Amino acid sequence: MSAGPPPTADPAAGAAPLAPHGGESRGALRTALGGLTTRGRSFLAAGVAAAVCAYVLGQDELLRVGTMLAVLPLVCVLVLHRTRYRVAGSRRLSPARVPARSEARVHLRLDNVSRLPTGLLMLQDKVPYVLGPRPRFVLDRVEPGGRREVSYRVRSDLRGRYPLGPLQLRLTDPFGMVELTRSFSTFDTLTVVPPVEPLPPTRMSGETSGHGDGRQRSLALAGEDDIIPRGYRHGDDLRRVHWRSTARYGELMVRREEQPQKARCTVLLDTRRSAHQGSGPDSPFEWAVAGAASVCLHLLERGYAVRLVTDTGAMTPGPEGGTFAADSSDTAGLLLDTLAVVEHSAEPGLAAAYDALRGATGGDGLLVAFLGALDEEQALVVGRMRQRTNRAVAFVSGLDPATAHAPAADPGAGTLHGLREAGWTVLRGGPGTNLAPLWQEADRPMVKGLGP
Repeated sequence: MSAGPPPTADPAAGAAPLAPHGGESRGALRTALGGLTTRGRSFLAAGVAAAVCAYVLGQDELLRVGTMLAVLPLVCVLVLHRTRYRVAGSRRLSPARVPARSEARVHLRLDNVSRLPTGLLMLQDKVPYVLGPRPRFVLDRVEPGGRREVSYRVRSDLRGRYPLGPLQLRLTDPFGMVELTRSFSTFDTLTVVPPVEPLPPTRMSGETSGHGDGRQRSLALAGEDDIIPRGYRHGDDLRRVHWRSTARYGELMVRREEQPQKARCTVLLDTRRSAHQGSGPDSPFEWAVAGAASVCLHLLERGYAVRLVTDTGAMTPGPEGGTFAADSSDTAGLLLDTLAVVEHSAEPGLAAAYDALRGATGGDGLLVAFLGALDEEQALVVGRMRQRTNRAVAFVSGLDPATAHAPAADPGAGTLHGLREAGWTVLRGGPGTNLAPLWQEADRPMVKGLGP
């Protein structure tokens, strides 16, 4: 289901039942009989028992009472079975993409598109248990052409994509003798993305105009010479005339002095299961995923072309050559959707990520890595990644917090020192650590010591 005009429901899609025909009528009637409630079954059993006693005792009055008790639930079954109304349902998510630990509201709408009023309806939406209890609503009589709207809230502490639906409609008679459940066939998806922390502007991620006008530029800028001349404009310096192009095109052509440059950044996310201890919303891995999301969106807002790479070598596809992402809301949504479903990998090391970075075009620029625990071999691999970048910053979240301030007892201290020797700016992070101060700390050319 989705927003907009609700689709007309039919029996296959789970609408309120229409009058069936032929063999379907017998099957639907058996289903309706199976929908007898405890009250309906009690009335039927009491009526049969009273009829038998009346026959044995020869009491006509008791027979009439028994007959009435037995016939009432059967009449209710027949009425629901022969009901001729149609309903249509729709669902709207607000918003459809929500950060973890934030609430989203689900709006349900039910339309009676038949010419008859409905009876008492129970509306139930199927949701995963991580989003909360299953919502149920009781709707009174809906007039012909009428509409009922209800809503409920969902919330998840875990990232992911969660299906909502199908919507179930439970029909009942006024006496509560029979209940029939029908399901619609469509569902929607709620995407729970990692929470994004706003980051302060720094010289490392300063905004650029992209046309050489003297504004502040980042070390991560990388551009190609623009050798395509343009037509002469009034006021252009004649010393910039490109005579070869002028002879070719038959009009004055001048060289372009302003070289368009584009800021590029690669965000490396280490998803190795062996590199991150624990799991759940407060685990180091979730901190790294949220940090990668925050950095990606922060740099996108400042005109960077952002590329997301994991330890498996997989890259987030983008509109620019399938690698770099453009500065647009669609790109931000694509990155968040990718990070919403990223999981631990079984990769033993970071060699695949190194090969992906080495083989990608436009390698020069800013490299931001969110790493787990590293041994000496993986530290060497990460150190080599620095060679093709102008600036490299690593946030390490997979280390044991108990040893964060005890270098002698920290087995990862030597590997972090090796990264700094290779030219990386290394900072410690993890659950409970705000990324914004670390981002400001990373603006320094080098970070001394083992942590901020």
